[in-house]
Amino acid sequence: MRGEPGLADAAQLFKVLGNESRLWLLRIVGEEPRTVGALADATGMSQPLVSQHLRSLRQSGLVAATRSGKEVTYELADVHVSHVIADALAHVLEPAAVDEAADSPRKEQGS
Repeated sequence: MRGEPGLADAAQLFKVLGNESRLWLLRIVGEEPRTVGALADATGMSQPLVSQHLRSLRQSGLVAATRSGKEVTYELADVHVSHVIADALAHVLEPAAVDEAADSPRKEQGS
C-alpha cells in the first residue's frame, strides 16, 4: 500500500512521540540544553533509562547531541519539535477547557 509521501515517516515520528517519558524529556530540553545527569535529576528517571530514551529521540532526529569532553548535552533538533508537542498538548487540553465552560453556571440574562 502506497500513501502520500512522508506519511510513513510521520507515523514513525508519532510512534516515538507516543511515549510520555520521551515527551517529558523533549519538553525539558526544549527549555534549555541538558546533560543526561541533569535530565535524570529533573525527571527522577535513572540515567540508563534517560539514555535509552535519548537514543530513540536522537535516532528519530528529534534531539541533537553535543559532546564536550566526557559530557554530552542534548537539545531539540529544531523548533518544529517543540511546535508539534505544544500543538498536541493544546489539542488534548482544549476539550477540558470547553467541558469546564459548559459545566460552569451561566449568568442569567438581565442580571
